[in-house]
Amino acid sequence: MDVQKYLARIGCSDPCPPTLETLRYVHLNHLLTVPFENLTIHIGERVKLELPLLYEKIVVKRRGGFCYENNGLFSWLLSQIGFDVTILSAQVRNRFTRAYGPPFDHFIMMVKLDGHRWLCDVGFGSGFQLPLSLETDSPQVQSHGAYRLRTQGTFIFMEMKSEPEVSGIGEECWTELYKFTLEPRARDDFRAMCDYHQSSASSIFFCKSLCSLLLPTGRITIMGRRLIITSVSSVDGQQATKTTTDLSDEEITE
Repeated sequence: MDVQKYLARIGCSDPCPPTLETLRYVHLNHLLTVPFENLTIHIGERVKLELPLLYEKIVVKRRGGFCYENNGLFSWLLSQIGFDVTILSAQVRNRFTRAYGPPFDHFIMMVKLDGHRWLCDVGFGSGFQLPLSLETDSPQVQSHGAYRLRTQGTFIFMEMKSEPEVSGIGEECWTELYKFTLEPRARDDFRAMCDYHQSSASSIFFCKSLCSLLLPTGRITIMGRRLIITSVSSVDGQQATKTTTDLSDEEITE
Protein backbone atom coordinates (compact mmCIF):
# COMPACT_ATOMS: atom_id res chain seq x y z
CA MET A 1 0.00 0.00 0.00
CA ASP A 2 1.32 3.41 -1.00
CA VAL A 3 0.63 6.48 1.16
CA GLN A 4 1.41 8.93 -1.64
CA LYS A 5 -1.01 7.22 -4.02
CA TYR A 6 -3.67 7.32 -1.31
CA LEU A 7 -3.06 11.04 -0.78
CA ALA A 8 -3.25 11.60 -4.54
CA ARG A 9 -6.54 9.67 -4.61
CA ILE A 10 -8.07 12.20 -2.21
CA GLY A 11 -6.55 15.20 -3.96
CA CYS A 12 -3.79 15.95 -1.45
CA SER A 13 -0.60 16.92 -3.26
CA ASP A 14 1.04 19.07 -0.58
CA PRO A 15 3.43 17.67 2.05
CA CYS A 16 1.42 16.22 4.94
CA PRO A 17 3.23 16.46 8.28
CA PRO A 18 1.23 15.31 11.35
CA THR A 19 -0.27 18.70 12.22
CA LEU A 20 -3.83 19.90 12.90
CA GLU A 21 -3.84 21.65 9.54
CA THR A 22 -3.01 18.35 7.81
CA LEU A 23 -5.65 16.47 9.83
CA ARG A 24 -8.33 18.93 8.77
CA TYR A 25 -7.06 18.91 5.18
CA VAL A 26 -7.07 15.14 4.64
CA HIS A 27 -10.35 14.68 6.56
CA LEU A 28 -12.25 17.14 4.37
CA ASN A 29 -10.61 15.98 1.14
CA HIS A 30 -11.50 12.37 1.91
CA LEU A 31 -15.17 13.28 2.27
CA LEU A 32 -15.10 15.28 -0.98
CA THR A 33 -13.54 12.49 -3.04
CA VAL A 34 -14.43 9.09 -1.54
CA PRO A 35 -18.17 8.33 -1.57
CA PHE A 36 -20.07 6.79 1.30
CA GLU A 37 -21.60 3.77 -0.44
CA ASN A 38 -22.75 0.18 0.02
CA LEU A 39 -22.89 -0.90 -3.62
CA THR A 40 -20.69 -3.96 -3.05
CA ILE A 41 -23.53 -5.53 -1.08
CA HIS A 42 -25.98 -4.95 -3.93
CA ILE A 43 -23.89 -6.47 -6.70
CA GLY A 44 -23.68 -9.81 -4.95
CA GLU A 45 -20.23 -9.40 -3.41
CA ARG A 46 -19.01 -9.29 0.20
CA VAL A 47 -17.37 -6.41 2.02
CA LYS A 48 -13.96 -7.50 3.29
CA LEU A 49 -12.05 -5.53 5.90
CA GLU A 50 -8.44 -6.54 5.23
CA LEU A 51 -6.47 -3.34 4.64
CA PRO A 52 -4.89 -4.39 1.30
CA LEU A 53 -8.38 -5.17 -0.06
CA LEU A 54 -9.72 -1.82 1.15
CA TYR A 55 -6.76 -0.06 -0.47
CA GLU A 56 -7.41 -1.86 -3.76
CA LYS A 57 -11.07 -0.88 -3.71
CA ILE A 58 -10.81 2.74 -2.57
CA VAL A 59 -7.43 3.87 -3.93
CA VAL A 60 -6.81 1.70 -7.00
CA LYS A 61 -10.40 1.21 -8.19
CA ARG A 62 -11.46 4.67 -6.94
CA ARG A 63 -14.55 3.32 -5.19
CA GLY A 64 -15.94 4.18 -1.77
CA GLY A 65 -17.44 2.20 1.07
CA PHE A 66 -19.38 2.37 4.29
CA CYS A 67 -17.95 3.19 7.71
CA TYR A 68 -15.92 0.01 8.27
CA GLU A 69 -14.21 0.52 4.91
CA ASN A 70 -13.74 4.29 4.64
CA ASN A 71 -12.80 4.82 8.28
CA GLY A 72 -10.87 1.57 8.40
CA LEU A 73 -8.53 2.63 5.61
CA PHE A 74 -8.44 6.28 6.69
CA SER A 75 -7.26 5.27 10.17
CA TRP A 76 -4.35 3.46 8.51
CA LEU A 77 -3.51 6.56 6.45
CA LEU A 78 -3.51 8.79 9.53
CA SER A 79 -1.20 6.42 11.39
CA GLN A 80 1.17 6.30 8.40
CA ILE A 81 1.30 10.10 8.31
CA GLY A 82 2.34 10.02 11.96
CA PHE A 83 -0.85 10.66 13.93
CA ASP A 84 -1.69 8.89 17.19
CA VAL A 85 -4.93 7.11 16.25
CA THR A 86 -7.33 5.21 18.51
CA ILE A 87 -10.18 3.22 16.98
CA LEU A 88 -13.53 3.69 18.73
CA SER A 89 -16.92 1.99 18.56
CA ALA A 90 -20.11 4.03 18.10
CA GLN A 91 -23.81 3.18 18.19
CA VAL A 92 -25.99 4.92 15.60
CA ARG A 93 -29.40 6.30 16.58
CA ASN A 94 -32.34 5.23 14.42
CA ARG A 95 -34.13 8.44 13.50
CA PHE A 96 -37.49 6.68 13.33
CA THR A 97 -37.44 4.48 16.44
CA ARG A 98 -34.90 6.66 18.30
CA ALA A 99 -33.23 3.48 19.50
CA TYR A 100 -29.46 3.00 19.35
CA GLY A 101 -27.74 0.20 17.51
CA PRO A 102 -25.44 -2.27 19.30
CA PRO A 103 -21.74 -1.75 20.00
CA PHE A 104 -19.54 -1.81 16.86
CA ASP A 105 -22.47 -0.47 14.83
CA HIS A 106 -20.19 2.32 13.59
CA PHE A 107 -16.40 2.69 13.25
CA ILE A 108 -14.90 6.06 14.30
CA MET A 109 -11.50 7.37 15.43
CA MET A 110 -9.88 9.57 18.03
CA VAL A 111 -6.66 11.38 17.15
CA LYS A 112 -4.38 12.69 19.91
CA LEU A 113 -2.31 15.64 18.75
CA ASP A 114 -0.19 18.08 20.76
CA GLY A 115 -2.03 17.21 23.97
CA HIS A 116 -5.49 17.56 22.42
CA ARG A 117 -8.07 15.00 21.28
CA TRP A 118 -10.05 15.07 18.04
CA LEU A 119 -12.94 12.96 16.73
CA CYS A 120 -12.57 11.87 13.10
CA ASP A 121 -15.21 10.20 10.93
CA VAL A 122 -15.18 9.97 7.11
CA GLY A 123 -17.70 7.13 7.03
CA PHE A 124 -21.02 8.67 8.08
CA GLY A 125 -23.46 9.88 5.45
CA SER A 126 -24.53 13.13 7.10
CA GLY A 127 -21.66 13.74 9.48
CA PHE A 128 -19.27 16.58 10.18
CA GLN A 129 -16.77 17.80 7.61
CA LEU A 130 -13.79 18.60 9.84
CA PRO A 131 -12.49 16.86 12.97
CA LEU A 132 -14.40 17.77 16.13
CA SER A 133 -12.67 18.71 19.36
CA LEU A 134 -13.37 16.19 22.11
CA GLU A 135 -12.54 18.78 24.76
CA THR A 136 -15.64 20.97 24.57
CA ASP A 137 -19.39 20.51 24.66
CA SER A 138 -19.95 23.85 22.92
CA PRO A 139 -21.33 23.93 19.35
CA GLN A 140 -18.69 23.54 16.64
CA VAL A 141 -19.90 25.37 13.54
CA GLN A 142 -18.85 24.12 10.12
CA SER A 143 -19.84 24.95 6.55
CA HIS A 144 -22.53 22.26 6.31
CA GLY A 145 -23.89 22.37 9.86
CA ALA A 146 -23.25 22.87 13.56
CA TYR A 147 -22.26 19.91 15.74
CA ARG A 148 -21.59 19.28 19.39
CA LEU A 149 -20.28 16.47 21.58
CA ARG A 150 -22.33 16.10 24.75
CA THR A 151 -21.07 13.90 27.57
CA GLN A 152 -23.55 11.97 29.71
CA GLY A 153 -22.13 9.37 32.05
CA THR A 154 -19.67 7.18 30.17
CA PHE A 155 -21.12 8.07 26.76
CA ILE A 156 -20.39 10.96 24.42
CA PHE A 157 -23.27 11.90 22.13
CA MET A 158 -22.52 13.33 18.70
CA GLU A 159 -25.32 15.75 17.84
CA MET A 160 -26.20 17.97 14.90
CA LYS A 161 -28.15 21.20 15.13
CA SER A 162 -31.47 20.95 13.30
CA GLU A 163 -34.43 23.16 12.53
CA PRO A 164 -36.45 24.08 15.64
CA GLU A 165 -39.67 22.17 16.12
CA VAL A 166 -42.93 24.09 16.11
CA SER A 167 -43.30 23.48 19.84
CA GLY A 168 -39.87 24.87 20.54
CA ILE A 169 -39.73 28.08 18.54
CA GLY A 170 -36.78 30.16 19.62
CA GLU A 171 -34.99 27.22 21.20
CA GLU A 172 -32.05 25.36 19.76
CA CYS A 173 -32.87 21.85 18.55
CA TRP A 174 -30.15 19.19 18.56
CA THR A 175 -30.51 15.74 17.01
CA GLU A 176 -28.48 12.84 18.37
CA LEU A 177 -26.72 10.97 15.54
CA TYR A 178 -24.66 8.45 17.49
CA LYS A 179 -23.08 7.77 20.87
CA PHE A 180 -19.68 6.34 21.79
CA THR A 181 -17.12 5.86 24.52
CA LEU A 182 -13.36 6.39 24.45
CA GLU A 183 -12.56 2.72 25.05
CA PRO A 184 -9.91 1.63 22.50
CA ARG A 185 -11.03 -1.00 20.01
CA ALA A 186 -9.36 -3.26 17.43
CA ARG A 187 -10.26 -3.63 13.75
CA ASP A 188 -11.30 -7.23 14.19
CA ASP A 189 -13.89 -6.18 16.79
CA PHE A 190 -16.07 -4.83 13.97
CA ARG A 191 -16.21 -7.94 11.78
CA ALA A 192 -19.42 -9.38 13.22
CA MET A 193 -21.37 -6.13 12.82
CA CYS A 194 -19.95 -5.64 9.33
CA ASP A 195 -21.30 -9.08 8.42
CA TYR A 196 -24.65 -8.18 10.01
CA HIS A 197 -25.03 -4.99 7.97
CA GLN A 198 -24.45 -6.82 4.70
CA SER A 199 -26.71 -9.80 5.41
CA SER A 200 -29.56 -8.81 7.73
CA ALA A 201 -32.96 -7.62 6.50
CA SER A 202 -33.01 -5.41 9.61
CA SER A 203 -30.12 -3.31 8.27
CA ILE A 204 -30.79 -0.45 5.87
CA PHE A 205 -27.46 -1.19 4.17
CA PHE A 206 -28.74 -4.63 3.16
CA CYS A 207 -32.20 -3.39 2.18
CA LYS A 208 -31.36 -0.33 0.10
CA SER A 209 -28.47 0.74 -2.13
CA LEU A 210 -26.82 4.02 -1.22
CA CYS A 211 -24.15 6.29 -2.65
CA SER A 212 -23.47 9.74 -1.20
CA LEU A 213 -20.72 12.32 -1.67
CA LEU A 214 -20.03 15.59 0.11
CA LEU A 215 -19.88 18.65 -2.16
CA PRO A 216 -18.48 22.12 -1.39
CA THR A 217 -22.04 23.42 -1.64
CA GLY A 218 -23.93 20.52 -0.07
CA ARG A 219 -24.28 16.80 -0.78
CA ILE A 220 -25.44 14.51 -3.58
CA THR A 221 -27.04 11.17 -2.71
CA ILE A 222 -28.59 8.30 -4.62
CA MET A 223 -30.67 6.04 -2.39
CA GLY A 224 -32.35 3.24 -4.27
CA ARG A 225 -33.95 5.01 -7.23
CA ARG A 226 -34.06 8.39 -5.56
CA LEU A 227 -31.62 11.22 -6.31
CA ILE A 228 -31.31 13.75 -3.49
CA ILE A 229 -29.35 16.98 -3.95
CA THR A 230 -28.85 19.06 -0.81
CA SER A 231 -27.70 22.66 -1.23
CA VAL A 232 -26.38 24.69 1.71
CA SER A 233 -26.83 28.45 1.55
CA SER A 234 -25.71 29.71 4.97
CA VAL A 235 -22.39 29.83 6.78
CA ASP A 236 -23.50 27.35 9.46
CA GLY A 237 -25.38 25.04 7.09
CA GLN A 238 -28.74 25.74 8.73
CA GLN A 239 -30.33 27.06 5.54
CA ALA A 240 -30.43 24.01 3.29
CA THR A 241 -32.71 22.99 0.46
CA LYS A 242 -33.30 19.46 -0.82
CA THR A 243 -34.30 18.49 -4.33
CA THR A 244 -35.56 14.92 -4.76
CA THR A 245 -35.97 13.13 -8.10
CA ASP A 246 -37.06 9.57 -8.84
CA LEU A 247 -34.72 8.09 -11.45
CA SER A 248 -35.65 5.92 -14.42
CA ASP A 249 -33.72 2.78 -15.40
CA GLU A 250 -31.95 4.72 -18.14
CA GLU A 251 -30.87 7.49 -15.78
CA ILE A 252 -29.54 4.98 -13.24
CA THR A 253 -27.42 3.11 -15.80
CA GLU A 254 -26.01 6.35 -17.16
